[in-house]
Amino acid sequence: MSVELLEAGRLRLVEVAAPPMSAEQRAAMNRAWDEAVEVNPSFFDGPLAVCAGLDREPSGELVVSWSRTTYRYLALRRVPGATARRSLFVSVMQPTDDGRVLVGRMSSSTAAPGHWQLPGGSIEPPTGRTPLDEAALRRHAAVELAEETGIDTPAEDLTRRLVIHRSDGQIGVHYLAPSRPASQLHERFAALVAEETAQGHDPEFDRIALIGSPAELADLAGPHVVYLEPLVRYHMDSRLLDGLQDPRPR
Repeated sequence: MSVELLEAGRLRLVEVAAPPMSAEQRAAMNRAWDEAVEVNPSFFDGPLAVCAGLDREPSGELVVSWSRTTYRYLALRRVPGATARRSLFVSVMQPTDDGRVLVGRMSSSTAAPGHWQLPGGSIEPPTGRTPLDEAALRRHAAVELAEETGIDTPAEDLTRRLVIHRSDGQIGVHYLAPSRPASQLHERFAALVAEETAQGHDPEFDRIALIGSPAELADLAGPHVVYLEPLVRYHMDSRLLDGLQDPRPR
């Protein structure tokens, strides 16, 4: 699995028709979904946006085509011979004041138990006449950051940095959050876990870690998502370049 990190001055999202599916594929998908829910009853068949394509305009604008479906559709990947479109997602890099970044390990009740990743998640399509645009993506990223880490950040304070393009067709939009003290990140996460546990819920992250370099990912127990190391490396390299170009005395 390869990952391409794309810089874009502009990003445009275009809705297209839902992916076609034969009656046989739909029946197989439903069986696979029912089996998955039996193993993990927390799975919910809510609305989902999936990727239909990525085009690069001569102007440098990136155009992401997407379709409406539900999480049940992802079970089609479990059907032999079937090809399913991948989900559209957002991710957030949350740095600390001392130069580290936050990563989290997905809990056992999630679709990727034990995997380390950045705060973020799959995109749900808007309802009514609300468009799926950059503003909507930024709002979703802010919600994911709060739900997974307890860190409330206004959507307008998130800065888009990259578009992640995986070789399997999955597309992610990556944001950078303002730096915060490391102690605050730990305190907010501990408060979130306590609140979720008191309500009988499993937090989406069962633990977090603050890392200062891509090499430290190897010290984390468990696998990590394929785009994590390239994003951490990009962030650390960008910080170094910004520091070299900063003319202010230190």
